[in-house]
Amino acid sequence: MSGSDPTHTYRQEAADLLEQLESDLLSLEGAPGNQDLVDGIFRALHTIKGSGAMCGFERVAAFTHHLETAFDTVRKGHAVATPELIALTLAARDHIGHLIEQPDTTNDAAGIAILAELSGLLMPAAAAPVATTWRLRIRLPRDAMATGTNPLLLLDELRELGPCTIVADTDAIPPLEELKPTDCYVGWDVTLTTDRPRSAIEQVFLFVQDDSEIQIAPLDEAVASAAPAAAPAATPRGEVRAIDSIRVSATCLDALMDRVGELVIAQSRLKQIASASSDMQVKSAAEDIERLALELRDTTMGARMVPIGQLFGRFRRLVHDLARDLNKEIAVVFSGEETELDKTLIEHLADPLIHLIRNCADHGIESPEQRAAAGKPAQGRITLAARHLGHEVLISISDDGRGLDRARIRQRGEEQGLLAAGATPSEAELFGLLFQPGFSTAREVSSLSGRGVGLDVVRRAIMGLRGSIDIASKAGHGTEITLRLPLTLAIIDGLLVRVGGGRYVIPLSAVEECVELDAAEDARTRGRSFLNIRGSLVPYLRLREIFATKAPLDPYQKVVIVSAGDLRVGLVVDQVIGNHQTVIKSLSRLHASLGTFSGATILGDGTVALILEVSHLLAVGQGREERFKAAS
Repeated sequence: MSGSDPTHTYRQEAADLLEQLESDLLSLEGAPGNQDLVDGIFRALHTIKGSGAMCGFERVAAFTHHLETAFDTVRKGHAVATPELIALTLAARDHIGHLIEQPDTTNDAAGIAILAELSGLLMPAAAAPVATTWRLRIRLPRDAMATGTNPLLLLDELRELGPCTIVADTDAIPPLEELKPTDCYVGWDVTLTTDRPRSAIEQVFLFVQDDSEIQIAPLDEAVASAAPAAAPAATPRGEVRAIDSIRVSATCLDALMDRVGELVIAQSRLKQIASASSDMQVKSAAEDIERLALELRDTTMGARMVPIGQLFGRFRRLVHDLARDLNKEIAVVFSGEETELDKTLIEHLADPLIHLIRNCADHGIESPEQRAAAGKPAQGRITLAARHLGHEVLISISDDGRGLDRARIRQRGEEQGLLAAGATPSEAELFGLLFQPGFSTAREVSSLSGRGVGLDVVRRAIMGLRGSIDIASKAGHGTEITLRLPLTLAIIDGLLVRVGGGRYVIPLSAVEECVELDAAEDARTRGRSFLNIRGSLVPYLRLREIFATKAPLDPYQKVVIVSAGDLRVGLVVDQVIGNHQTVIKSLSRLHASLGTFSGATILGDGTVALILEVSHLLAVGQGREERFKAAS
């Protein structure tokens, strides 16, 4: 649907307002006397109501009007923002979202029940404020109607505040031949008697105040001495205010990224042609196009980057509801909310994080009584943190609960045949059992999952994003799960290498260095396959063996050292060709299960190169190192 459609635009703006409304309500629960939060909630409800009425969402406007009235009562100090009122308003927020997405629904039993409970929560004010008569002079900007403002709706809102008399000022209406039907020439002189404060009148003009001429004063004062309602200075007539941001659909960004990817492939082909040409003009043009293509790539990828705080913010409500359902006290803490990640990754991370947070709340965090017996504060804590590490983003989900029960995990692993009796697995291998399909340590089935149920889904989702998962846990002190993810799934810088007759791409973000494999040292370490890199033993893998390459062995082989966190492994290749702008293409379903590869790319000559999955190769190398240490 077109972004210029007012219905579509309202839905987008309402989604943002509902998200902000939820955030403010959850914050208000911890600070019920915070007037700024109350004002923010009132403004969000007022905006949803007013814009909904203008865009034809009458049921949304009617329902939200009651909530707006309730929080106006709180604003004036005649009611208190109790936990019950906040919980009910959260439910009402969900109902508003339902009405916006399904405006034609006929069953409104949920809305009726919410309003009935709302009227029971709010006690009537002990004494009504004294009514005041106000004099208003209103002149809207000339283009008010063209930009979507309906003056009659504003006047109707004034009538809702109390008895009023409205007189039109027609002095500015031009002769008929000069009149533009889309321009607003009429002003209004209003006399209003209301028991509401001046701020309630100003709220009516909240969305037009910047460019309007509005005077509000008590009737017994001189109108000339009244201050304008709008705090910011009005933009002079004829001037256009600069627009520093616009809303762009995700579909457009995806299409743009696809075109940029094709451009990068074409530029790679042009570079290859230019390298074989002796024409300096061709070489110069190829260099210019390469520079512009890279700048366009960076700009487009920057437009797709989204602060992860937008994702984290959704989980405040989740933890709030989980704590209530589980009869636990749980706080959620965020760190690194400004960390940016590709929007595609953000979209795919929501479900895995929900699984992990539910497990933290249900299985990790103890009940208040259990925490007190363990000498902990009654309120448990779940922490979500994000940070950049090189070309990766690390997202950790941790709790301060009981930690993982190693004995129970081992027992369940042996019962399910996943672990041999008497085996001595490493901690990483033991915790890795949690991600096996159907594995659970829960002794009782609850409405929420026990630790392990659903975690295989988390692993598949993260691996599908070319990421990896680490687990650390300390008995009695909690568990931390860390997700390692690439910054983007679209285009990466890669190192192009040759193994036999095939070419492969290694993500450059994982590459530490390249060294030559000395034939004498290779002969000495054959069977163990370890390199001495400045005093550290690094296991290495011969990609020729992994890929079963039959081509003759190159006399001067190279080792590409790759790493992730504390893990390092060397990849033996025949030739390091050089850097390559890699446009990632997904593998077919037939090849998607191959753990060695994460995708493919098209080279400048039109051939396909497979992209190596570094995390899988690191795991293979780490396994070899542990077996070597165990045998030593």
